[in-house]
Amino acid sequence: MLHLTAKNFAAEAKHDPLPVVVMFYAIWCGKCAMMKPVVEEIEKKYGGQIKFCEVEVDESAVLAANYEANIVPTFVFFQNGELLGSMQGVIDEELFDQRLQKIFRNS
Repeated sequence: MLHLTAKNFAAEAKHDPLPVVVMFYAIWCGKCAMMKPVVEEIEKKYGGQIKFCEVEVDESAVLAANYEANIVPTFVFFQNGELLGSMQGVIDEELFDQRLQKIFRNS
């Protein structure tokens, strides 16, 4: 996953031609640590088709606030610069994959 901050967020997440998944996480968050390997496995499946990024909420508090990432992990989905939706919390790999397919297929 590509690490994003306020400096590169717009270019990497909002201006990329690929669909983009951004995981807002915290270093201290156990649930985030549980989700990271799930997201990394899905990233392997969609390599080159969907871009996966991460934002650390304490490092980029303004971004976290802008995307209402007040619960971590929070996942935000973009395509063609448009915010398609978000989801929060822990989810297994199969359900996460289904959610991605639904979000990006409907856009």
